Order: sequence, then structure tokens, then C-alpha cells
Amino acid sequence: MPRQSRLDAPGALHHIIVRGIARSEIFADDRDRHDFLDRLGAIVEETDTGCFAWALIPNHFHLLLRTGNAPIATVMRRLLTGHAARYNRRHRRSGHLFQNRYKSILCQEDSYLLELVRYIHLNPLRAKLAGDMDSLGKYPFSGHSVIMGKTQKPWQDIDKVLSHFGKHRGAARRSYRVFVSKGIKQGKRSDLTGGGLIRSQGGWETVKSLRKADGHLKSDERILGDSAFVQKVLAQSEEALERKVAMQAKGIGIEDIAERVAHLLGMTIDEVWLPGKYQQQVAARSLLCFWAVNELGFSVTALGKKLGISAPAVSKSVRRGAAIIHENGYTLEKS
Repeated sequence: MPRQSRLDAPGALHHIIVRGIARSEIFADDRDRHDFLDRLGAIVEETDTGCFAWALIPNHFHLLLRTGNAPIATVMRRLLTGHAARYNRRHRRSGHLFQNRYKSILCQEDSYLLELVRYIHLNPLRAKLAGDMDSLGKYPFSGHSVIMGKTQKPWQDIDKVLSHFGKHRGAARRSYRVFVSKGIKQGKRSDLTGGGLIRSQGGWETVKSLRKADGHLKSDERILGDSAFVQKVLAQSEEALERKVAMQAKGIGIEDIAERVAHLLGMTIDEVWLPGKYQQQVAARSLLCFWAVNELGFSVTALGKKLGISAPAVSKSVRRGAAIIHENGYTLEKS
């Protein structure tokens, strides 16, 4: 059976799990872990990707990310390729470091954000890398220590998490710690490490009762959420795919986007492609990048090579393009 495509959308929440090949270690020592975190921090900042939770275990890691200006697939490709190359070079090894494809589960934020933060941050405790809640709070290779204020990682969004526990940071941290500690007795939760009908609906008993009531349930292994959420995500994914296919069917390419940008901004097509820091040139490149990524499906890396700029620069242009379109009401289609 062919593997299913990744699901993603701006603002989507993802629980990501990456394991070493044949369960082998992917972090040999603290230097590997620090290097990995430096790379992760740089990438999430460059792409405006939200990071709410993370935990590094010797042979695997968990991340809880929200899609920013670059697809999660792009973020993960940069992260995994960079880490594997450096790890292999440093430890004089060759070959694959990671097991198959990483698991990426698109999650229903309202229902699962806090549960996932707790589950991910308890991983070092379950792996016996920390002995109790006090040592977990000081464990430097999990986002829990950042939320507790023991470790500094400016790229981790702790405010989003603590806002659910109170307005004042000190009290919020204490309430958050209590919440996390209550998850210890839950142990390993298979419902949070995969999507699909049984996990999403809370187990077989719930599924059976809903079936008896003739409830129509939509499921997908790539999604963690209730049936309505699954249907919504799949519908949005299908709409995005149909839009890209329609563009291709019409023969619309990046040159056509450049022509549209030139028309909207009163420029020549050649001027759209020219690099520069003047306001109109920046606006042109921003619109070009936004529509190329979101309508034609260009990756930021491929687009960067075409434009002669870095992937982070493309991500910033995409963000600016979204703001320009929102402010001016521009559309790719001619009115």
C-alpha cells in the first residue's frame, strides 16, 4: 500500500516522534544534544514555527510544533538532515541514523495541547533519565525545565502553555507542575502517539457505543482528534490539493505569478525578479514567495535556490507576503 501524504496547514499542531534506526541511539552525549537543540532553535525561529514541548531520549525524541511560515516537512527535513550529517561525521559512522519516516500526527489543539505537553515532558521520567518531579524540573533536555524556569530556550513558547494555568507566572508554574505530576500514573499512552478512530474517540468502548448509536465516525491515522475535526482537516487538505492541481491544469507557473505581481504593483516583470531592498522590490518578492509556496507548492528550499536567497529569507518573504495580501486584498486570480 502506498504511504499516505503528510497533512499540514498554517497553524496546524503536530506531535512528532523520531526514532533511531533499529532502536539505536541518536544522541551519544550532551554535545550531540546541545548541537541538536541549537539547530532546532535556529530553524523554528527562522520559520516562525511554534514549539510548545520537546524531550530528547538517547534513541528517540518528541516535538510538539505548530506550523509557521514553512511546512513541517521542510522544518523536519532541515533538522534531521543536519543532525544526521553532523552525528555521522563526529562519530565516524555512515548510513541512515533515523528509522524510516518520522511520525507526524496533526492534532486537535483545544482537546490535546495540554495532554501532549504533559505526555512529552514526562518522557524522561518514564525513561528513568530523571528520578522524580524535582529532578525532571532540572533535566536540561526536555522542555519541562524551560517551562519551570530552570533552563532558558527563547525559541520555546512557554507563555502559550502557562496561560492555561493562570495569569501570574509563578502561580501558573506551580499549577502546571501539579498537572504534569498527575500524568505520571497514566503511564505510556498509545492514544497520544497515534491518530485514528480508536485513539481519537477514547478507546474501543467509546467506539462501540457510538457505532451502536449509528454514529458516523471519520478516522485517519495521521490525525488525532474527534470525527468532526478529522473531517475538517481532510476537507481542507483536499481543497489545497485541488487548488494546486487546478493551477497545474491551467498551466499556471511561477512566471505567471511574477506577471500578476508586476500588474498589481505597477512594475515590469523583470523588476519583480530583481533583488533589492527598496520597498516595492521587497513587496514584489514577498508576494511572489507567498503564492509560489502556498498555491504552487514550492518548497522554501527550492524557491530559495531559484531566487538566489536562503530558505530562511524565503520564509520571511512568505510571512510578509501574507501580511501584504491581508492588508490590500490582493488575489492571484485576475478580477
